[in-house]
Amino acid sequence: MVVTNKDAPFAGGPDASIPPGNPGKMSRRERKAAKKELREAAKREKRENRRAAKGRRAPSGRSRAGEREAQDLATGADKDEVVAPLMGWPHVGGGMSANIPNVPEYQATTAQACGLFPFVTSSKPPAVGTPIGRDLLSGEVVCLDPLAWLRAGLITNPGCFVLGQPGTGKSTLVKRMVTGAVSFGTQAIILGDTKPDYTNLIHYLGGQVVRIGRGLDRINPLDAGPLGVSMSHLSESEREKLRWEVRSRRISLLMALCTLIREDRITNAEEVVLGAAIDLLDERLGATRQPTVIDVLQVIEEGPERLRSLARAGSRDRYDERVDGLVFTLRLLCTGSLAGVFDGPTTNPIDLEAPGVSVDISRVGAAGDKLLTAAMLCTWSYGFGMVDAAAVLSDNGLIRRRSYIGVMDELWRALRGAPGLVEYADSLTRLNRSKGMASVMVTHSLSDLEALATEEDRAKARGFVDRSAITVLAGLPPRELASVNQITPLTGPEQGLVSSWSSPDSWQPGTLHPGRGKYLIKTGAERLGIPVQMTLTGDEYELYDTDQAIRRV
Repeated sequence: MVVTNKDAPFAGGPDASIPPGNPGKMSRRERKAAKKELREAAKREKRENRRAAKGRRAPSGRSRAGEREAQDLATGADKDEVVAPLMGWPHVGGGMSANIPNVPEYQATTAQACGLFPFVTSSKPPAVGTPIGRDLLSGEVVCLDPLAWLRAGLITNPGCFVLGQPGTGKSTLVKRMVTGAVSFGTQAIILGDTKPDYTNLIHYLGGQVVRIGRGLDRINPLDAGPLGVSMSHLSESEREKLRWEVRSRRISLLMALCTLIREDRITNAEEVVLGAAIDLLDERLGATRQPTVIDVLQVIEEGPERLRSLARAGSRDRYDERVDGLVFTLRLLCTGSLAGVFDGPTTNPIDLEAPGVSVDISRVGAAGDKLLTAAMLCTWSYGFGMVDAAAVLSDNGLIRRRSYIGVMDELWRALRGAPGLVEYADSLTRLNRSKGMASVMVTHSLSDLEALATEEDRAKARGFVDRSAITVLAGLPPRELASVNQITPLTGPEQGLVSSWSSPDSWQPGTLHPGRGKYLIKTGAERLGIPVQMTLTGDEYELYDTDQAIRRV
């Protein structure tokens, strides 16, 4: 909108006198003419001043200058008022306007015109956290950090759910978030790197890399980890509370592994026997070492009086009948496809002071989905246990307080392993949000969650998205967006924008995928999403690249 003043004798003020086609520069002839006109104007002004002064000194009569002065006083004109020439003031470096265009004039009420100033744009995106990219609409820098947004009051919980097709840059976005979080002092925990995508980045940032697999590092599912180490620094009452927490985590993880091996839930009687076996081992071993799955198997096969009593088996034969299925399940953990990975003590404990920790389970994934799921469950339990231990130690002033960002990539591979595993993952994520930990869950499609075995598991899996305050959408097809819209409401233009990123519109080789590095950040049903374009810089081109193996070939 351009508003003009019809009464203005010249356009653009005293300096707007540069002729079109020759902006900011005058020819020698024009400068000479301008100087001559200035000298002529100065001479005329001197003559008029002398005449006016002579007319005021005359005792009688009235000169021409005096008559002009009297006329000015009669009409109310100011003798010092300077009226600009019609074509603008000529000056050095400028010039007279040869043409005054007719600009259209608009009129509107203040309620209508107030939105047109200073710019027509969306609301300013948040500038709190790690810079992610620029707003596709306004060009403003967009920052994203679940913990920083929570501290600023922008969201209510530090949960983030990233959804997008393969190749659209989901891992790249999470890596940028991890890099920024580590720079701000947050410890990054990659809870099961399946490809691996994050190992090189964590190594580059000076963090710890734990490689799980046969002949590599091992994680003991029953290892209390930092939680067990912290017990010696606590009072008796605090130690007792922490002991029950460790017991609960051990039983939960062991039940999840048994559920995975059996592909079905364990019975109540078997759960009671598992708990009694872990309690008995805790008494026998004390602080000497951590119990293992092999220890639990041996205790159950031994069948002491306490276990037989809790199993309500009066005879040895009756007891063997009760625990027969559980014994075979535990034996598969030690001698079956999972042998050599979870049947021994932990070889590389997690460092609480490392900038970041990546648990690389890519070698485990080559042995099948069941082993990979078991590795992810153990990694999640161990990582969240580390956060709990750090919270306890910091509350007692033994270590400095830190915040954490946990990345759970390829979420669908762990949840579909067996019925009931969703409940275990749900309990883990719920327990640690009050301990200064942000959780970032990454998957390809909500259809991965809908493919779970039972409706109960599917409902809980949908709750992961529903409870996440931040939902990040990369390129998705319209059918997938319809499912997302049932959980996170999307406007029509938002759905059209995200679907336009889902597939290229050309068969030309070498063209860039339209959705690569583009994301829509949603934070609630009422707020409009923020479309972001990420641009990589420096070492990010190599550290964030997940297609290096293909290009090397």
